[in-house]
Amino acid sequence: MDGKHRKTLQAIFEKPERSNLTWRSIEALFIALGADITEGRGSRVRVAFKNIRAVFHRPHPQKEANQATVKSVRRFLEAAGVKP
Repeated sequence: MDGKHRKTLQAIFEKPERSNLTWRSIEALFIALGADITEGRGSRVRVAFKNIRAVFHRPHPQKEANQATVKSVRRFLEAAGVKP
């Protein structure tokens, strides 16, 4: 995991939740951690990591994830034992 991924991870765990994180940087973090990402129907993205599974909706037409998505990503990472 490089410095950019670490910054993204720290931003995910900030409170209040940020609304300026790009979905691309969140997906890049998942890949750097070793998660399996598969495309679902429409804008759905399935993520599996350490026997924890989640489905997220890729934001569109904007590039940034909203606060609720960031909160869901944080809960997913906490369940998988990932912390900044």
